[in-house]
Amino acid sequence: MLKKTTHTQLIILIDPDKYNPELIKMANHCKVTYIFVGGSKLQSNTFEKTIKAIKSISKIPVIIFPGDETQISKQADGILILSLISGRNVEYLIGKHVIAAKKIKASKIYTIPTGYILVDVGHKSTTQKVTKTKPLSSQQEIINTAIAGELMGKQLIYLEAGSGAKKTLQQSIIKNVKKSINIPLIVGGGIDSIAKVKLMLRCKPDYMVIGNAFEKKPDLLTEITHLF
Repeated sequence: MLKKTTHTQLIILIDPDKYNPELIKMANHCKVTYIFVGGSKLQSNTFEKTIKAIKSISKIPVIIFPGDETQISKQADGILILSLISGRNVEYLIGKHVIAAKKIKASKIYTIPTGYILVDVGHKSTTQKVTKTKPLSSQQEIINTAIAGELMGKQLIYLEAGSGAKKTLQQSIIKNVKKSINIPLIVGGGIDSIAKVKLMLRCKPDYMVIGNAFEKKPDLLTEITHLF
């Protein structure tokens, strides 16, 4: 699950507060490899209900992208064990994980240790506000952090520009991180148009995550599927 790829694969991110079943139905006919479910600050108590709803209409594997330690469900096919290695807030490096550990293990859900790196693109993201951490801006520090994540045993590196970002990650950052690690690379944040999708594809990450753009314009999925 979530291995290195020969070409970039598409992942859609579903915020349970904004769940749109029509988007999932569209995904069934498009080149979507995984569906991530989660959010930094959920307002409604529909997390597990959303996963069940998705599983009832789609065979695409559902992976939890947890915003906090409460977002756990054995209904999903896997869960990213996110460690915010770009920040220095111990709660998001190990604290939240300790709280959730027993429940995750009891659920017997497939776990994917993930090094999560928030990158500065000039936009204060919800993740930054919630975790009270600063994104990284130095390209060398970003590369070194990704390498450190791999050395610590992470199975994935996730480079994030932040939910709703107006700018995407710099192409040079993606390319240099990609060639510096031997584990899969996921990129996300600010990818809201065909032009931006094409720019990201040039960098050849293993996976590309799109969330907000599909919430605002579901038809974008059918417009870009031929690119994957």
